[in-house]
Amino acid sequence: MKKFNVTVNGTAYDVEVNEVKAGGAAAPAPKAAPAPKAAPAAAPAPAPKAAAPVPAGAETVKAPMPGKILSVAVSAGQQVKKGETLLILEAMKMQNEIAAPHDATVTEVRVSANQTVATGDDMVVLG
Repeated sequence: MKKFNVTVNGTAYDVEVNEVKAGGAAAPAPKAAPAPKAAPAAAPAPAPKAAAPVPAGAETVKAPMPGKILSVAVSAGQQVKKGETLLILEAMKMQNEIAAPHDATVTEVRVSANQTVATGDDMVVLG
């Protein structure tokens, strides 16, 4: 008999499992085991911080897919031209260059190298 902790839909359970022998027959089962008891609930994950508001007239460059930021090529206050690389996002083992959609000034960079982003996360604010 082996004991395991199993988490199902966020609830942890202590379970006991009978080991199957080489002949395919299960070891004799003891009398009915008590119902699994829920382990103490883990502390809830902190709520994600709210994104800072974007100034009027500014535009955000959002993550087109989930991935990891490999490098950031711009900084706040920098002038960028349409098509210039703002950062490199690695997704599905491919490096994607995220480019400026138009000529603009970088108002704020909201990501850093090695940070993970989800689809739609604000990465760069252009003014």
